[in-house]
Amino acid sequence: MSVVIVGGNECMVRQYIDLCKKYNCRAKVFCKMHDGLKNKVGNPDLMVLLTNTTSHKMVRCAISEIKGQNTVVARSHSSSISALKNILEAHTAQEVTPCPKS
Repeated sequence: MSVVIVGGNECMVRQYIDLCKKYNCRAKVFCKMHDGLKNKVGNPDLMVLLTNTTSHKMVRCAISEIKGQNTVVARSHSSSISALKNILEAHTAQEVTPCPKS
């Protein structure tokens, strides 16, 4: 399953990607508006909008890129890991794979 996360904190990008890996999802994270956002979104299965830390313009741009596709959009006002975890639990049917202990 592919996930695109729009918004969030820049310092938490690695944590967002690691959490998505636990749910067997490939993730792209866009914290800031870039010129290449239009070409990089692709065709994800799930788009997560963390609306507290992103601009309205960025949300509109991301939504317009997936228009006409079968992409599920989930919105959260919080940009925390627990908010993303709740969204992934609700939209993925797979169990979390436990991390091996070193």
